[in-house]
Amino acid sequence: MTYVIAEPCVDLLDRACIEECPVDCIYEGNRKLYIHPDECVDCGACEPVCPVEAIFYEDDVPEEWAQYTKAEVDFFDDLGSPGGASKVGKIDSDVPFVVALPAKEE
Repeated sequence: MTYVIAEPCVDLLDRACIEECPVDCIYEGNRKLYIHPDECVDCGACEPVCPVEAIFYEDDVPEEWAQYTKAEVDFFDDLGSPGGASKVGKIDSDVPFVVALPAKEE
């Protein structure tokens, strides 16, 4: 595990991180983006381009968002490692606690 996308990304889905990622390891769910823990090469390119500062190195995730570290792993339980997000496109799914979050106001 390397980087984690936390709650500020929910319902925002800015995608600047996807454009910056050199290994195509950031996947799009319905309400949140997810970094594949086995495909990420720990380059950190995604972190500074996030407009809402939702991306953290795994050891730096704020305690209030600790569950997002596990979410990055759980999201890929059924999907496995497709070898690139652009191959699969948007995934019609999210981890259960993200699904249960109230929608953010625009």
